[in-house]
Amino acid sequence: MAGSLNKVLLIGRLGADPEIKQMVNGKSVARLSLATSQSWKDKSTGEKKEKTEWHRIVVFNEGLVNVVQQYLKKGAQIYVEGQLSTRKWKDEKSGQDKYSTEILIQGYNSSLTMLGGGNQSSIPSQDNKQTIEDTSQATPNDLDDDIPF
Repeated sequence: MAGSLNKVLLIGRLGADPEIKQMVNGKSVARLSLATSQSWKDKSTGEKKEKTEWHRIVVFNEGLVNVVQQYLKKGAQIYVEGQLSTRKWKDEKSGQDKYSTEILIQGYNSSLTMLGGGNQSSIPSQDNKQTIEDTSQATPNDLDDDIPF
């Protein structure tokens, strides 16, 4: 379909330490559990309410997997850009088809940025033409240059 877009942008906190697994081809993959929350005030009771959504993040890029393994821990705040993907698999116990929806961090235009603290750095996917060292020097103000408001 011409003119379609599959892009997911999330800011949240890790609900657990990253899980690093070895694939059949020998490469590593990182799995992250990311929580995003929204809060509001209930108009009738004045009570503060909150809803949390959990997202599965899968990082296939070898360079990013190493950085995730080294620097990310439960509670870390991150920003991710990736693609939404639903995969089908068979449950070994029941034999039933199961579905899993994940945000994939791979290929061009995917990134993971660590937020919070003094250690802000952007970590692009390897297919992006920038290196980890080049982008780790970026600051949030670098993004504001062309904003007209």
